[in-house]
Amino acid sequence: MNRPDPDQLLDKLQRDEQQRQRGRLKIFFGASAGVGKTYAMLQAARRRRDEGADVVVGIAETHGRGETAALLEGLDVLPLAQFDYRGRKLGEFDLDAALARKPQLILVDELAHSNVQGARHLKRWQDVYELLDAGIDVYTTVNVQHLESLNDVVGQITGIRVWETVPDRVFDRADEVTLVDLPAEELLDRMRDGKVYLPQQAERAVRNFFRKGNLIALRELALRRTADRVDAQMREYRADRSIERIWQARERLLVCVGPGPEAPMLVRAAARLAAGLKADWIAVYVETPALQRLPDARRERTLNALKLAAELGAETATLAGADAVLALAGYAQARNVSKLVAGASTRSGLTRWLRRPLGERIAEKAGHVDLTLISASSSESGSGEQHRLLSTTANAWRDALSAARERRSPPRAYGFALAICAGITALSSQLSNRIDLTNLVMLYLLGVIFAAAKLGRGPGVLLSFLSVAAFDFFFVPPRLSLSVSDTQYLLTFFGMLLTSLVISHLTSSLRREARVARRREQRTGAMYSMARELAAALTTEQIVGIGSRHVSEVFGARVAILLPDSADRVKQKIEDPDAAITLEGELLDTDVGQWVYDHQKPAGHGTDTLPAAAALYLPLKAPMRTRGVLAVVLRDERELDVPEQERMLDAFAAQIALALERVHYVDIARDALVSMESERLRNSLLSAISHDLRTPLTTIVGFSSMLAQSRGPHVDAERDGELVEAIHEEALRMTGIVTNLLDMARLQAGSLQLNRQWTLLEETVGAALRACKRALTGHPVQVNLAADLPLLHLDAVLMERLFSNLFENAAKYTLPGTPLSIGAQRFEVDGKPFVRVTVDDNGPGLPVGMETRVFEKFTRGEKESAKPGVGLGLAICRAIVEAHGGSIGALNRMPAGAAESAESAEGRIDGARFWFTLPVDTPPDAPNAMEDEAADNPAQRPLAHPHLNPHLDQLAKPTHE
Repeated sequence: MNRPDPDQLLDKLQRDEQQRQRGRLKIFFGASAGVGKTYAMLQAARRRRDEGADVVVGIAETHGRGETAALLEGLDVLPLAQFDYRGRKLGEFDLDAALARKPQLILVDELAHSNVQGARHLKRWQDVYELLDAGIDVYTTVNVQHLESLNDVVGQITGIRVWETVPDRVFDRADEVTLVDLPAEELLDRMRDGKVYLPQQAERAVRNFFRKGNLIALRELALRRTADRVDAQMREYRADRSIERIWQARERLLVCVGPGPEAPMLVRAAARLAAGLKADWIAVYVETPALQRLPDARRERTLNALKLAAELGAETATLAGADAVLALAGYAQARNVSKLVAGASTRSGLTRWLRRPLGERIAEKAGHVDLTLISASSSESGSGEQHRLLSTTANAWRDALSAARERRSPPRAYGFALAICAGITALSSQLSNRIDLTNLVMLYLLGVIFAAAKLGRGPGVLLSFLSVAAFDFFFVPPRLSLSVSDTQYLLTFFGMLLTSLVISHLTSSLRREARVARRREQRTGAMYSMARELAAALTTEQIVGIGSRHVSEVFGARVAILLPDSADRVKQKIEDPDAAITLEGELLDTDVGQWVYDHQKPAGHGTDTLPAAAALYLPLKAPMRTRGVLAVVLRDERELDVPEQERMLDAFAAQIALALERVHYVDIARDALVSMESERLRNSLLSAISHDLRTPLTTIVGFSSMLAQSRGPHVDAERDGELVEAIHEEALRMTGIVTNLLDMARLQAGSLQLNRQWTLLEETVGAALRACKRALTGHPVQVNLAADLPLLHLDAVLMERLFSNLFENAAKYTLPGTPLSIGAQRFEVDGKPFVRVTVDDNGPGLPVGMETRVFEKFTRGEKESAKPGVGLGLAICRAIVEAHGGSIGALNRMPAGAAESAESAEGRIDGARFWFTLPVDTPPDAPNAMEDEAADNPAQRPLAHPHLNPHLDQLAKPTHE
């Protein structure tokens, strides 16, 4: 029996938890239009509605088909959002209305659809992802020709290129894919019957895209793609249940991306190969000195190919090196690559002999890696191949001319080259009679090196030719003539020219590589410098300043950091208004920043979400949560074209987020430490004061009691009695305060030990009422304890203290003559029995927002109140209840029919209610029949101290609420 891998199980649990929080995506997949995807989707939606689900149609494209439109009857259809586009009103799926409606299931037809300009997202599948993140299930449709990895294959089959595509990861991550299939003959019959398009459109479609051969090929692609998905589900199922051994190593594929026009096709082929192998794959571009001199048009072609690879799920990397083969081989070895994909060479003859194809050279250097060569023209033939070669040649010449224009040095550099040639010639004329002519060549070579290093490749090449011409004209006999009398000088001229050109080329290449290396070193140093400064930052303001400064310096951009407030609303903290990022006179769009903060996804300029925004917004995601938003306005929009630049900006954002989270938790730890020290000092102070005051207060109480009992006949009984009574009452009050202080000190110190015994709640209530007889004078008490209350396992002394504090608190904050009500009843929560006790008064109620705070230490219902007390009674009540495993709370009682909410507290309030719950345990067996009978019959239970509590005769009276 195979034992499951704990890491695999944990990963599955985490994925399942994430999936439960997201909505479920179901795709109705077909080979082409007209197979019935929308019809099947609507039928499934109606079944869900009949099962009781809340179903909404976001958008459904019927294309005038009556049978499909009939299925919309009875379904809730959202109105389309209207957008102005080139003077016309166009209807689009209303994403905001769908999120506000938030149904259980929504139908969004045509997943690959491109939204009109002005919508939140560029693509409809991005709208679907936002719905899924909101927990809404989505039904949608897509055709096989819209999958990105199959786009060029479908184009080769049908001869028609489809531009609206969906990344394969969207299809692969769907929770369910339903294949809607029709044979080619049946689909053609539907076309001719006008059930797919109008008759004129149908006839044209049958002649072009919907030919029988095309439909058969598309059907095979759809079946194969569905089969691949089923196979992946089977593998996942077996892996989750450890049916077969889990592989320790995975296939990893590397594709070499070059500047040629075949790069996109090569990337798509690698994506299909990686999907078939279930392998990770990497798209790599090696920037050699020769490729660095390419024009922007060809460099942009390479960057677009890398972006396409990233969209298809690849990891991208840009390497730098003089030899592309060595760089690829080293990177493949470092990343443990098992398969390498490259384009097959189309050169032959002399060009193949002069420069061997990349694939052959890679095979020699990386023999341990499986090499796959893909020909960009393998599926093309005849005139198409000739057209491609002509087009490629024309593009090469155009790129070469463009490169020459882009690399052109300024005119003054060529002027300096002429001046250098003239200066060396003048110096050589002074030295020609003293040194040999061959030594003069060294002076010209030094000039070429200087020109190539300081002025660039063009001035260096110009100086190479000028140096040969000047040496021949001024110094080789016959002088002042370009003719040569001695043929040996021809070899000198050739060697001098070749050496000059090579030196110029190498020097300029080293200069360019040094410039690239210096730029990378500067950025790496900036990253290290920012990390070092952030590590020393102690406040949020310091982190914002450090992060903004470094990002601005490295990327040449204006930067702002949006931080959330207590309500999780992000805003830009502006200390210097002149330094704030402004867009057309206004501050940054905080609505976009709020969306990025809420969804933890980038948006704005250069992304697929709200690309019309002028700034790029990146979430500052830390390990625990998102800490803010980084807003960047680039001065050069091409700054982030290279994927490595995007990753570096992400790394800067991650560093800032980590620093913000570190400071956040430092503040929390500091506050907790201060709170702990304050509590410790407070407890020590309370303990010392309580013990110092208890002895004299006890003496006062004793003497005042003796004085009250020993008054003689000659004493002014009325005056002394009032005085003694006042002394006695104040002493009792101070004793109560000190007792509360002592109890709180004991509770905080953790020295409280419960002396639990099986007790009737009536006994505890009676004892508390007797103890509070003086405080409750003038307050009639109504007691309503349920007849089926069980025995409770309690500390009777502490529970009596609990009731006493509740009674005294109620009497203190209510007017004389207002009644108090005490109630208790039994209830269950998840099958566990509890007893709920309530103490109601008819006073002014609790201030709004104080329902929980009143149970905190030193918190009183009225600030600066003349009523006695230090605000410890209710805190002690909470500690006692929690020590018994219960809970306690308070609320305002509303008039009959009114909701018990804080908003209603501004109106009439019938008083406050304090409640607490106690768990019910199973009591032990009764020792004799009498006790058994008393336990079984609550009405026969003896009440504790009935003669001491005149209020207990009202047990049968109901509680007024």
